[in-house]
Amino acid sequence: MTKILIRGAKVLGGEVQDVLIDGETIEATARQGEIDISGTDPDAEGITVIEAAGQILLPGLVDLHTHLREPGREDSETVLTGTRAAASGGYTSVFAMANTFPVADTAGVVEQVYRLGQEHGYCDVQPIGAVTVGLEGKKLAELGAMHESAAGVTVFSDDGKCVDDAVIMRRALEYVKAFGGVVAQHAQEPRLTEGAQMNEGVVSAELGLGGWPAVAEESIIARDVLLAEHVGSRVHICHLSTAGSVEIVRWAKSRGIDVTAEVTPHHLLLTDELVRSYNPVYKVNPPLRTERDVMALREALADGTIDIVATDHAPHPHEDKDCEWAAAAMGMVGLETALSVVQHTMVDTGLLDWAGVADRMSFKPAKIGRATGHGRPVSAGEPANLTLVDPAYRGLVDPAGFASRSRNTPYEGRELPGRVTHTFLRGRATLMDGKLA
Repeated sequence: MTKILIRGAKVLGGEVQDVLIDGETIEATARQGEIDISGTDPDAEGITVIEAAGQILLPGLVDLHTHLREPGREDSETVLTGTRAAASGGYTSVFAMANTFPVADTAGVVEQVYRLGQEHGYCDVQPIGAVTVGLEGKKLAELGAMHESAAGVTVFSDDGKCVDDAVIMRRALEYVKAFGGVVAQHAQEPRLTEGAQMNEGVVSAELGLGGWPAVAEESIIARDVLLAEHVGSRVHICHLSTAGSVEIVRWAKSRGIDVTAEVTPHHLLLTDELVRSYNPVYKVNPPLRTERDVMALREALADGTIDIVATDHAPHPHEDKDCEWAAAAMGMVGLETALSVVQHTMVDTGLLDWAGVADRMSFKPAKIGRATGHGRPVSAGEPANLTLVDPAYRGLVDPAGFASRSRNTPYEGRELPGRVTHTFLRGRATLMDGKLA
């Protein structure tokens, strides 16, 4: 396999270094110019040199919340197109949510998704298993069998639906504790959100749209952190979206409860004011919140109350979004724009440095999901799962160029900073000079 020398990149935004990849691992890192390949025959030695001056070298990004839709909704996305989108966005590992058709609630289905990821090879795919059979919230799924399968499932979620039955949630937390798993909760009290179309507040009242109140999220989070404390298990909060939720998680962590939380890029940037356009591209679950919520989420991500950024990449075919607001599906694609949005909202505002981005988008999600070989330091002997970013780039988002099968992005025509130029999965370039390999 060809050796690759990445020359002159700022590792985690810090010191300028050269990084030599040999096969699947990082062979050496050194100050710029100290890895000497002069006097060798590049063709004979098989060395590819990437000039990376001004670029940031990060560990490969890890997304704990991706919808790949296969099996069953290949019109929206497939494992192939979704992992190509992931590689384009700098990801080397994604966790695929269970709300497929059939639901990923058995060892057979999670193994199918896992093997499709291995087959296509643009990034590692770790299936997330359903908590309950059919996502119906009535009976625990085969949690142990999914964990013992070839897929080795460690994260379980009914995402898209809330595990609203407290007894079922308690049993799930108790069950996964035996093998160190985690339950990832979609926090939405269903009775409080019947008919909800957007965030409940001033804008929903003015537009006459059914409101999704913050308390519907916050009440479930409060219940679940107490359940996790009671049974001594791990709980993860999906797509946290309100200032009140931040305070509950902060309180829970202060008590030593084993809770982690994620925020999506779109909840770091967009607000419910955009719904005034009635453009269904802004319809998402949980809904876009207020400017106050956005600011609270940014601060919580910066101070570590919110542990990670997760995309909640939710592709939909054109006909499911290009329709009237009430009939439109909820969700946005996000894998190919996530890093740019985080740079815009967190790095360019001074809330996080690039080392902080690596922590929130690689190290911590890999740790939460136990993504072996990912979220590792950029140092000799480590797997060569890496991402190169040009932070000086500025460009308009054009969904026509997306690798995803779907185009439902809220950022079309918006200028965003940063561009992933290279992605390496165990030393193999999946993205080279901004083009999929």
